[in-house]
Amino acid sequence: MTFHRAARKAGLVAAIAALALGAAGCAKKDEGEVQAGGVKLVEKGALTVCTHLPYAPFQSKDTAGKVVGFDVDVMDLVAKELGVEQKIVDTPFEGIKSGQDLNTGKCDAAAAGMTITEERQKVMNFSDPYFDATQAMLVKTGKAYKSLDDLKGKKIGVQASTTGRDYAKRFEQEKDLKLVEFEDLAALQQALANGQIEAAINDLPVWTEYIKNNPGGFEVTAEFDTGEQYGFSVKKDGNPELLKKINEVLTKARQDGTYDKIYEKWIGKQPAK
Repeated sequence: MTFHRAARKAGLVAAIAALALGAAGCAKKDEGEVQAGGVKLVEKGALTVCTHLPYAPFQSKDTAGKVVGFDVDVMDLVAKELGVEQKIVDTPFEGIKSGQDLNTGKCDAAAAGMTITEERQKVMNFSDPYFDATQAMLVKTGKAYKSLDDLKGKKIGVQASTTGRDYAKRFEQEKDLKLVEFEDLAALQQALANGQIEAAINDLPVWTEYIKNNPGGFEVTAEFDTGEQYGFSVKKDGNPELLKKINEVLTKARQDGTYDKIYEKWIGKQPAK
């Protein structure tokens, strides 16, 4: 009788231990999946946003080292709506556009002046478009390059993994262009400044900002209307509530004038519609 009671007691202890382990396993599985306004976030109290610096006027560091810009201000609106702070993670653009940074939980969303393309839509979900973009060619002031045809056999700089690079690549053989790829915008700008390349292709607002900060040194001599639009992105089919919230914030900002204020602050007066 004593033996049977001991056996039952041992069995009960084992069952309780198994339940405890199961509960611990469940808790571990949900770790980091913090709810904020019904939205799943990778870190408690923060909307973690991946970007690639510098890419002024959309995101860059100010003199105090703080990341500021058009995209930053818009995503701050989303963070505020969720009742959290925006946390910005600077990471190579390749990891953003491939969807890897979102898939691995490095960030909740990506905001990197990123054009919505069919290829990128296969690996991530995009918000509604928030900015109309076009490609442009920047040269040193006084250079006689007005089109890609003028650059036959010349070195043209592009930023790796961007739509500007893709656009230039389409004409590389046809126009005998010598494309030189750079990992980030700062390196591309420096190469143009020191004469390593004769021209550079990137988004028009980026060059407008660069000219403003380097008056008299550079000019845009050609624009290429590619019909591009920027979008914020989230993990492919992984965070529909966050995507919904971003779109709601964009809609509200356009309706109440907040978007126009952010646009004028970083870009200038909006073109007539």
